[in-house]
Amino acid sequence: MFVEMKVRGLALDPLSNMPIIILRDEEDKRSLPIWVGIFEANAIALELEKIATPRPMTHDLIKNIIETIDAKLVKVVVTDLRENTFYAVLHLQVGETEYTVDSRPSDAIALALRVTAPIFVDEDVVRRAKSLDDSTKDAESIKAAEPIKADDPERLKEWLENIKPEDFKA
Repeated sequence: MFVEMKVRGLALDPLSNMPIIILRDEEDKRSLPIWVGIFEANAIALELEKIATPRPMTHDLIKNIIETIDAKLVKVVVTDLRENTFYAVLHLQVGETEYTVDSRPSDAIALALRVTAPIFVDEDVVRRAKSLDDSTKDAESIKAAEPIKADDPERLKEWLENIKPEDFKA
């Protein structure tokens, strides 16, 4: 069983100084934090803020390729959580054939945002991620971190303008 989730914002983990994508279900009952790198967070933030770049970024290039070959990103699915690493797949449709392609969740989410494809998470992954959060101090730090919400463009823009690589050093 899968649950559809949306990107609700980005946050910075105060303990590790790593960016976090916050996914939430439609009812705002369940959330899933996914730690990502600075470049991945930047790619997602650029799309959330609808900031155009002078040349296509990697995820824009992939979107352009998909559109050029008349393919469609049907959905992305976060499928697994192993050793604190999330796994995802892209579901691409070309003609009548659907292909699944292995992906990092951050790349899958960045691409899904660009083509407005739905994001799904396996229920088991949500459960296992929650049980990991409940047993670690990181859960408290995430709850304490104030996320930059996808619908708060001013804070997101400020975050993008002020972010520096040294902010992400442990």
